[in-house]
Amino acid sequence: MPPRISQFRSASVLLVRRKPVHTAKIVNVRVVQPARGFAHQKDLPVAEQPKGPNQEQLPHVSEEAAAMGKITGEGGPDLDQGTPVQELMKRDEKAQDKAPQVLQDDLNTTKPKGSRSYSTSARRLQDAPLIEMEDAEVIPEGAKWPLPALPLPPNANLKYRYDPVVQQVTNLLMKDGKLSVAQRNMAHILTYLRTAPPPQPTRPLLPSAPPPSHLPLHPILYLTLAIDSIAPLFRIRSQRGVAGGGAALQIPVPLGLRQRRRQSVEWILDAVSKKQSSGSGRNMFATKVAQEIVSIVEGRSAIWQRREGVHKLGITARANLTLGRRR
Repeated sequence: MPPRISQFRSASVLLVRRKPVHTAKIVNVRVVQPARGFAHQKDLPVAEQPKGPNQEQLPHVSEEAAAMGKITGEGGPDLDQGTPVQELMKRDEKAQDKAPQVLQDDLNTTKPKGSRSYSTSARRLQDAPLIEMEDAEVIPEGAKWPLPALPLPPNANLKYRYDPVVQQVTNLLMKDGKLSVAQRNMAHILTYLRTAPPPQPTRPLLPSAPPPSHLPLHPILYLTLAIDSIAPLFRIRSQRGVAGGGAALQIPVPLGLRQRRRQSVEWILDAVSKKQSSGSGRNMFATKVAQEIVSIVEGRSAIWQRREGVHKLGITARANLTLGRRR
């Protein structure tokens, strides 16, 4: 049977029950402060505290000494010329013993008044007079930089802003018309030559070549020296029917400066193409070219034997020049 509900217990429960208490909601009221005005609208408050140590700086030691000398009448240091080191060292005997021999000799000798070989100037930078440039370039109105002087130099054109050797080698490095890739390889070659250790040449380079220790400091000169050192003076041209009959004679033909450099760069690229790859990446080709240039300057490259072979063949075939002219 279900339990019966006690009437007394239920009544007591109803009497003890309280009414629910309603809590008031707290509303956050944001106080909007007025915007701060500018400094010229209202005077800023003045601090009542004393000034800090960095607000009132003491004068310079030489300026303080000059002011004291003016008060006492003894005469202080000259702020325009500074205090000579000799006058400071005369007051300190220990400094005289440790001073350089030049200053010790200067202390023992007497000099006329007003001569100051060594001076520690105490003038401040803000007190120094401004230097007026009489020959300053005048920038015209509407221009950011002054106009160049006329006539323009030959390398002032945008197309000829690079070194001639760098421009020619870059064009020879270019493949499929990708100039940006060739320029990136050229930049890597020059960086490799700049950071490489000084070479040790074993073959005679050009007569006007700088010392080997100076070559890494000038990578463009480094590149030019390597190319001009192996550049042949002439090329061998085969010509038939000169001496009569169908035999071909070899005739040496002199080359110009750009032709000689082009031939040497083609030899370098041919030697690089036969080398094995020592790594991977887009700078692998440029690294092999730079290593070949270093080996040329050091005399370890096989291009030197190739150049000597062309010169020997040209000297042997120089007798055929008279036959080639008759035609």
